[in-house]
Amino acid sequence: MGRLFCVIPCYNEQEVLPETSARILAKLKYMIAQGKISEDSRVLFVNDGSKDSTWDIICRLHEEDNHFQGLNLSRNMGHQNALLAGLMTAKDLCDMAISMDADLQDDINAIEAMVDKFDNEGCDIVYGVRSARKTDTFFKRATAEGFYKVMNGLGANTVYNHADYRLMSRRALMAMSEFGEVNLFLRGIVPMIGFKSDVVYYERAERFAGESKYPLRKMLSFAVEGITSLSTKPIKMITSLGFFIFFVSIVVLIYSLVRHYTGHTIPGWTTTVLSVWAIGGLIMISLGIIGEYIGKIYLETKSRPRFIIESYVGDKEDVEASEYYYKR
Repeated sequence: MGRLFCVIPCYNEQEVLPETSARILAKLKYMIAQGKISEDSRVLFVNDGSKDSTWDIICRLHEEDNHFQGLNLSRNMGHQNALLAGLMTAKDLCDMAISMDADLQDDINAIEAMVDKFDNEGCDIVYGVRSARKTDTFFKRATAEGFYKVMNGLGANTVYNHADYRLMSRRALMAMSEFGEVNLFLRGIVPMIGFKSDVVYYERAERFAGESKYPLRKMLSFAVEGITSLSTKPIKMITSLGFFIFFVSIVVLIYSLVRHYTGHTIPGWTTTVLSVWAIGGLIMISLGIIGEYIGKIYLETKSRPRFIIESYVGDKEDVEASEYYYKR
């Protein structure tokens, strides 16, 4: 029986946290009773600088049952950094860790299937993949599916319809700790690790309470972050576009010379204006894409900490073994 840590990042989740904790604790105790995981398995909530009473609820849950632990980050670090903080804390304490969101859209019954693949098939990474999005609106479903297709098309290889619901073994977590980039996109980093992997399919449910933390604007920003963090394909596309425009300019030059020497020269005001605007727009887009990469290089060179843990409530031996919690 291995020790399991369920790592759950939380940002303003006071409405859903009581129900989430109750359901996950019930699943955890059921699996302990079935002999699938050890008695000292834990649920690790990571408070990502919430502005509501999320941290107070986490502390109360720990006081009521020591199966709950909590990390409190010094400020809001972002979902990916909060998730990394939990996983890096768990890597020295567990045999396997399962990351999931707090909104109960990920089916907790898939946890058992993931653990079975870890125990019985020796999988180091098991991805939770959504088999259906029946509860999503057409717009949400279309944009989400488009997100994965665009990501993969531009070189940021991810597992289709997989978010951050996954199991990772201890050695997979150790391997992930070697990735030192500041610009985090875990959905693309985890497949780079390798090791034996598999998937577990589940149906995505409606959010139990609260509001989605990924509206369209944030989803687009997340896509840009992922693409520019994992792939240089956009820059290669700019180069290809430059060659294409150069080829078109040669064709236009030949056409203009022919028209001139055959005496059919016509004032080309419209063509000139359109060309200037088109080329100008392409130049601005190209500069923006290159600037995005330069900005990321700037942040990487600073090597700022990806997260800072302010407090850690949990078993005494776990807190003492924590590598990232700066104890008083």
